[in-house]
Amino acid sequence: MPCCCDHDCSLDLLRERQRGTLRVVLAINAVMFFVIVAAALYGHSTALLSDSLDNLGDAITYGLSLYAVSRGIRVKAKVGLFKGVLIFVGASVVAAQIVHRLQVPEVPLFDVMGLFSLLGLAANGTCLFLLWRHRHEDVNMSSVWECSRNDIASNLSVFVAAGAVWLTGSGWPDIAVAAVLVLLLMRSAWRVIAAARAELR
Repeated sequence: MPCCCDHDCSLDLLRERQRGTLRVVLAINAVMFFVIVAAALYGHSTALLSDSLDNLGDAITYGLSLYAVSRGIRVKAKVGLFKGVLIFVGASVVAAQIVHRLQVPEVPLFDVMGLFSLLGLAANGTCLFLLWRHRHEDVNMSSVWECSRNDIASNLSVFVAAGAVWLTGSGWPDIAVAAVLVLLLMRSAWRVIAAARAELR
């Protein structure tokens, strides 16, 4: 059905571009969740586990964002609010894992950490590149951009932790990086929730 005006045509085109991008990044993150969580469990890495949960959260986030693309501002803001809560829950899960590791110390496999953090970096770098042009379009896409940017920082942190574990032969760098990632996720959750609440007012 043809558009009735140029504005409608451009809006439909924008939404279709957003949907196309979200479908691709959703698929990437869903696959990476299964890959990274398997590596985290095999390598006994809390930092890598936080990476995998981040991918799961992002996959759910992108699915919600697909739903919100053609909805109104209030629906997009509510989805953004849910994303913020989801990020907070992910951070809480990692925090619980850190507490467990403090009680049951274990040295993770640094080579597994390093290899899969680089694999995650390549995947998330691709997502960040795809989402770049959408980052200022609306609260829905800006919150997606926020999630993707966090992923890059997470991957780099895990790679640094892998090097530190190799140098020290200790599991403390893994725990320290995981703790930093918890703080990063908490900060991101607050920013997404605050932006969504501002839209709902």
